[in-house]
Amino acid sequence: MKKLILALGFLATGLVIFNCFYVDFVAPMQGDSIVALVGIVAGLCAIVLLALLWVAKTIQEKVK
Repeated sequence: MKKLILALGFLATGLVIFNCFYVDFVAPMQGDSIVALVGIVAGLCAIVLLALLWVAKTIQEKVK
């Protein structure tokens, strides 16, 4: 399970980095920049959720 969490974390990080190249920092709320910003936010949410899952699994192992 930990390998899956790490793999998904790397994919989410890659998604954030990939979308950073598509953001037009001069006008970030126009055109394709909106889609890139949504992709960045989605990737960051995925990273936070995976971190919470990692901590929950660690706590679950310690309780057993």
